[in-house]
Amino acid sequence: MQLEEDHLGPHLNGKHVRPESLMMSYGYNPEWSEMAVKAPIYQTSTFVFKSAEEGKAFFELAYGLREKNAEEQLGLIYSRLNNPDLEILENRLRFWDGAEEAAVFASGMAAISTTLLALLKPGDVILHSEPIYGGSDYYIKNILPKFGIQSIGFQACATGEEIAQLLEESGAADKLAMVYVETPANPTNHLVDIEECVALARKHSTADKKVVVAVDNTFLGPVFSHPLKHGADLVLYSATKYIGGHSDLIAGACAGSSELMKQVKGMRTFAGSMASPWTGWMLMRSLETLKIRMEAQSRGAEVVASYLKQHPKVEKIYYLGDLQDNPRQQAIYEKQCTAAGSMISFDLKGGEKEAFKFLNSLRLIKLAVSLGGTESLAEHPASMTHSDICLADRAKMGIGEGMVRISVGVEHPEDIISDIEQALAKVAIAVEAEV
Repeated sequence: MQLEEDHLGPHLNGKHVRPESLMMSYGYNPEWSEMAVKAPIYQTSTFVFKSAEEGKAFFELAYGLREKNAEEQLGLIYSRLNNPDLEILENRLRFWDGAEEAAVFASGMAAISTTLLALLKPGDVILHSEPIYGGSDYYIKNILPKFGIQSIGFQACATGEEIAQLLEESGAADKLAMVYVETPANPTNHLVDIEECVALARKHSTADKKVVVAVDNTFLGPVFSHPLKHGADLVLYSATKYIGGHSDLIAGACAGSSELMKQVKGMRTFAGSMASPWTGWMLMRSLETLKIRMEAQSRGAEVVASYLKQHPKVEKIYYLGDLQDNPRQQAIYEKQCTAAGSMISFDLKGGEKEAFKFLNSLRLIKLAVSLGGTESLAEHPASMTHSDICLADRAKMGIGEGMVRISVGVEHPEDIISDIEQALAKVAIAVEAEV
C-alpha cells in the first residue's frame, strides 16, 4: 500500500486511514511475491545475506551492538528473530491500539510470561488485579516467586484509594515495578480504572525506575477498548481469542512504546516464544474481519443478556451492558469502553450441579473453554478456567459454583437463546425433582 505517513500513521487525501482499512494490505508489496494480492507464508527458518558485510550489520542491530543509522532497517536473519509474516502482522496489529510497535507470540501465556520476565527482576513486586485469567494468576503467584518476584493482588472493583492503601500497608511500595491489570476481569466482567492505576504507577516511579502499567485487553480489544490511550504502557492479548477469532490457532500479542517493546522483543528472541510464520499468516487473515466479527458478536450478546436477565433461574448476570445499578462501574465503562463486547457470565440458582446440568444440556453452544471465536462457547469457571485458584479466593473474587461463562459467537442470537432456553428448562426439572 503506497500511502503517505506521519507519526500518527498512514493517511490518504489528508485523512488518516482507519485500522480496519489498513488490515487488508498495509506493510506488504505484491512485487515481493510474484504480484500475489496476499502475502504468502514465508515458511523458512533462515534468510540469505547478500554479503558477509550485510550479515554483520544485521546482527549488530539485532543484538543491540550499535544504534541504527538514519533510514537503516534490520534485515531478515532467522525466523526466531524476524520473519516477513510476523513483521507484516505486527505492523498492522499496532494500529488498533495506536502503539509504536507490537510483537506476536506462540500463545497468550507466552506473551504474558515473556513480557513479565523482560521487565521484572528479583526483588521486584507486581501489583495485579483480581480475578484474572487462571493461567495468569498461577504464573504470577507460583512461577514468578521462583525468580524472587512477589505479587500483591487487589480486587478489580477496588477504588484507586483502596489500591493505594493496600500497597502502602504491604510495606513493599518501594519495590513496586509493575501494575498488571486485566479489564474487564475474567470471568466477572468487573472493570478496573486504568487511569487510576496509571496515576499510582507514576507516583511510585523514580528517575531511575519507571513503574510499568500492563493491561490484558483480551475481553474487549483491540476494537472496543484501547488502554494505551488511557496512559497504560503495554497492552497484552491472547490473540487466540478475538484477534484470531476462529478457534483454529494459538497466539499472543503485546504492544506499546518502542522503548519497552525493544526489551520485550529481546526476551522473545532468547526465550524462543515467537509465533510461527503459519500462525502469523492466519492472524493476518483474521485481522481483515476483526471489527465486523466483534461488532456482530457484541450485538448478539446484548440480546442474549437481556433474555438471561429476565429468566427466573438466573440469580445474577455479569455483563458490561447492564451496569446501571453500579454508578462507579458505569462511569469506568463510559470512559474506557466503546461497546459491551460479547462476554456474559451469570449465576444460576443452585450450584455446581445445576450449572453442570445446564452445560450438559446445551446443543448449539459448545461446552469448551476459550472465547472470542465465531462459535458460541460456555464453560464453568470454578471447575475449569479458574480451578487452580483456592476456594476462599474464588469466593472473594465472586466466582461461585453456580457461575457459567458464555462467549457469544456470530450465530443468530435468537438461536442462541433457544438453546439456552431448552437447557435452562432441564435445570428447572432437575431442581423440582429434588424438592
